[in-house]
Amino acid sequence: MSDLKILTVNDPEQAKVLRSKSRKVAKVTPRLVALAQQMLETMRQANGVGLAAPQVGILQRFFVVELPADEENNLPAETYILFNPEIVKNAGEQIGYEGCLSIPGYIGEVARAEKVTIQGLDEKGHPVRYKAEGYLARVFQHELDHLDGILYTDRLTDPATFQRVEVGEEETREREIAIT
Repeated sequence: MSDLKILTVNDPEQAKVLRSKSRKVAKVTPRLVALAQQMLETMRQANGVGLAAPQVGILQRFFVVELPADEENNLPAETYILFNPEIVKNAGEQIGYEGCLSIPGYIGEVARAEKVTIQGLDEKGHPVRYKAEGYLARVFQHELDHLDGILYTDRLTDPATFQRVEVGEEETREREIAIT
Protein backbone atom coordinates (compact mmCIF):
# COMPACT_ATOMS: atom_id res chain seq x y z
CA MET A 1 0.00 0.00 0.00
CA SER A 2 1.41 3.36 -1.06
CA ASP A 3 1.61 6.19 1.41
CA LEU A 4 1.45 8.90 -1.27
CA LYS A 5 -1.48 11.29 -1.10
CA ILE A 6 -3.14 12.60 -4.25
CA LEU A 7 -3.57 16.37 -4.06
CA THR A 8 -6.97 17.81 -4.97
CA VAL A 9 -8.24 21.20 -6.06
CA ASN A 10 -10.60 21.16 -3.05
CA ASP A 11 -7.73 22.31 -0.79
CA PRO A 12 -6.39 25.80 -1.69
CA GLU A 13 -2.78 24.93 -0.73
CA GLN A 14 -2.89 21.73 -2.76
CA ALA A 15 -4.51 23.56 -5.67
CA LYS A 16 -1.59 25.99 -5.65
CA VAL A 17 0.85 23.08 -6.12
CA LEU A 18 -1.33 21.60 -8.88
CA ARG A 19 -1.25 24.98 -10.67
CA SER A 20 2.57 25.21 -10.53
CA LYS A 21 4.92 24.44 -13.40
CA SER A 22 7.26 21.50 -12.77
CA ARG A 23 11.01 21.63 -13.23
CA LYS A 24 12.96 19.29 -15.47
CA VAL A 25 14.41 16.11 -13.94
CA ALA A 26 18.19 16.59 -13.91
CA LYS A 27 18.93 12.86 -13.71
CA VAL A 28 16.79 9.74 -13.45
CA THR A 29 17.83 8.30 -10.09
CA PRO A 30 16.84 5.11 -8.25
CA ARG A 31 14.97 7.32 -5.78
CA LEU A 32 12.86 8.87 -8.57
CA VAL A 33 12.19 5.46 -10.11
CA ALA A 34 11.03 4.17 -6.70
CA LEU A 35 8.77 7.22 -6.40
CA ALA A 36 7.34 6.51 -9.87
CA GLN A 37 6.62 2.91 -8.79
CA GLN A 38 4.83 4.25 -5.68
CA MET A 39 2.85 6.57 -7.94
CA LEU A 40 1.74 3.59 -10.05
CA GLU A 41 0.54 1.83 -6.91
CA THR A 42 -1.26 4.96 -5.70
CA MET A 43 -2.87 5.45 -9.12
CA ARG A 44 -4.05 1.83 -9.22
CA GLN A 45 -5.54 2.11 -5.72
CA ALA A 46 -7.46 5.19 -6.90
CA ASN A 47 -8.63 3.45 -10.11
CA GLY A 48 -6.84 5.95 -12.33
CA VAL A 49 -4.97 5.52 -15.59
CA GLY A 50 -2.41 8.29 -15.14
CA LEU A 51 -0.71 10.24 -12.38
CA ALA A 52 1.72 13.12 -12.71
CA ALA A 53 4.33 13.97 -10.07
CA PRO A 54 2.67 17.32 -9.15
CA GLN A 55 -0.45 15.38 -8.18
CA VAL A 56 1.51 13.87 -5.29
CA GLY A 57 3.25 17.15 -4.43
CA ILE A 58 6.47 16.65 -6.44
CA LEU A 59 7.12 19.52 -8.85
CA GLN A 60 9.28 17.55 -11.26
CA ARG A 61 8.54 16.61 -14.87
CA PHE A 62 7.48 12.98 -14.86
CA PHE A 63 4.34 10.91 -14.91
CA VAL A 64 3.08 7.34 -14.93
CA VAL A 65 0.35 5.88 -17.13
CA GLU A 66 -1.19 2.44 -17.19
CA LEU A 67 -3.90 1.32 -19.54
CA PRO A 68 -5.67 -1.73 -18.14
CA ALA A 69 -5.40 -5.12 -19.81
CA ASP A 70 -7.88 -5.81 -22.58
CA GLU A 71 -8.90 -9.36 -21.76
CA GLU A 72 -11.41 -9.50 -24.59
CA ASN A 73 -8.62 -9.01 -27.15
CA ASN A 74 -5.99 -10.79 -25.04
CA LEU A 75 -3.83 -7.66 -24.64
CA PRO A 76 -1.75 -7.04 -21.50
CA ALA A 77 -1.78 -3.81 -19.51
CA GLU A 78 0.38 -1.06 -20.99
CA THR A 79 2.53 0.74 -18.41
CA TYR A 80 4.56 3.87 -19.11
CA ILE A 81 6.90 5.86 -16.88
CA LEU A 82 8.20 9.00 -18.59
CA PHE A 83 10.68 11.53 -17.27
CA ASN A 84 10.94 14.93 -18.99
CA PRO A 85 8.21 14.04 -21.49
CA GLU A 86 7.41 16.29 -24.40
CA ILE A 87 5.14 16.00 -27.40
CA VAL A 88 7.18 16.33 -30.57
CA LYS A 89 4.37 15.77 -33.05
CA ASN A 90 0.60 15.78 -33.04
CA ALA A 91 -2.17 15.40 -35.58
CA GLY A 92 -5.93 15.43 -35.83
CA GLU A 93 -8.47 16.14 -33.15
CA GLN A 94 -10.60 14.08 -30.82
CA ILE A 95 -13.22 15.31 -28.41
CA GLY A 96 -14.00 13.25 -25.35
CA TYR A 97 -14.76 13.26 -21.66
CA GLU A 98 -11.99 13.32 -19.08
CA GLY A 99 -11.83 12.96 -15.34
CA CYS A 100 -8.96 13.55 -12.95
CA LEU A 101 -7.88 12.09 -9.63
CA SER A 102 -7.19 15.67 -8.47
CA ILE A 103 -10.75 16.77 -9.32
CA PRO A 104 -12.73 13.90 -7.80
CA GLY A 105 -16.37 13.44 -8.72
CA TYR A 106 -16.41 15.39 -12.00
CA ILE A 107 -15.86 14.85 -15.71
CA GLY A 108 -15.91 17.23 -18.66
CA GLU A 109 -15.48 17.28 -22.41
CA VAL A 110 -12.04 18.24 -23.75
CA ALA A 111 -10.57 18.51 -27.27
CA ARG A 112 -7.17 16.87 -27.70
CA ALA A 113 -4.94 15.79 -30.57
CA GLU A 114 -5.98 12.40 -31.98
CA LYS A 115 -2.36 11.26 -32.46
CA VAL A 116 0.81 12.28 -30.64
CA THR A 117 4.44 11.35 -30.67
CA ILE A 118 5.88 11.80 -27.20
CA GLN A 119 9.47 11.44 -26.12
CA GLY A 120 11.26 11.44 -22.80
CA LEU A 121 13.43 9.23 -20.64
CA ASP A 122 12.56 5.79 -19.28
CA GLU A 123 13.37 4.42 -15.81
CA LYS A 124 16.97 3.77 -16.83
CA GLY A 125 17.42 7.31 -18.11
CA HIS A 126 17.43 6.13 -21.74
CA PRO A 127 15.63 8.16 -24.42
CA VAL A 128 12.27 6.68 -25.49
CA ARG A 129 9.69 7.73 -28.02
CA TYR A 130 6.08 6.54 -28.27
CA LYS A 131 3.47 7.05 -30.97
CA ALA A 132 0.00 7.05 -29.48
CA GLU A 133 -3.49 7.60 -30.76
CA GLY A 134 -6.98 7.74 -29.38
CA TYR A 135 -7.34 7.14 -25.67
CA LEU A 136 -3.62 6.72 -24.94
CA ALA A 137 -2.85 9.98 -26.77
CA ARG A 138 -5.50 11.68 -24.62
CA VAL A 139 -4.01 10.31 -21.40
CA PHE A 140 -0.47 11.38 -22.36
CA GLN A 141 -1.69 14.91 -23.12
CA HIS A 142 -3.68 15.10 -19.88
CA GLU A 143 -0.68 14.05 -17.77
CA LEU A 144 1.70 16.36 -19.65
CA ASP A 145 -0.65 19.27 -18.90
CA HIS A 146 -0.26 18.55 -15.17
CA LEU A 147 3.47 19.18 -15.51
CA ASP A 148 2.68 22.71 -16.70
CA GLY A 149 0.06 23.42 -14.02
CA ILE A 150 -2.83 22.97 -16.44
CA LEU A 151 -5.96 21.05 -15.45
CA TYR A 152 -8.45 19.51 -17.87
CA THR A 153 -11.06 22.01 -16.64
CA ASP A 154 -8.94 24.74 -18.30
CA ARG A 155 -9.52 23.02 -21.65
CA LEU A 156 -13.26 22.25 -21.51
CA THR A 157 -14.95 22.52 -24.90
CA ASP A 158 -17.93 24.05 -23.10
CA PRO A 159 -18.44 24.63 -19.36
CA ALA A 160 -21.87 22.98 -19.71
CA THR A 161 -20.14 19.61 -20.27
CA PHE A 162 -18.64 19.71 -16.76
CA GLN A 163 -20.75 17.28 -14.74
CA ARG A 164 -20.83 15.52 -11.43
CA VAL A 165 -20.37 11.74 -11.21
CA GLU A 166 -19.84 9.41 -8.29
CA VAL A 167 -16.34 9.74 -6.84
CA GLY A 168 -14.31 6.83 -8.17
CA GLU A 169 -16.59 6.44 -11.19
CA GLU A 170 -14.91 9.13 -13.32
CA GLU A 171 -13.00 6.61 -15.43
CA THR A 172 -16.02 4.35 -15.93
CA ARG A 173 -18.28 7.24 -16.93
CA GLU A 174 -15.59 8.59 -19.26
CA ARG A 175 -15.43 5.28 -21.11
CA GLU A 176 -19.23 4.80 -21.13
CA ILE A 177 -19.71 8.21 -22.74
CA ALA A 178 -16.92 7.54 -25.24
CA ILE A 179 -18.60 4.31 -26.34
CA THR A 180 -22.12 5.76 -26.78
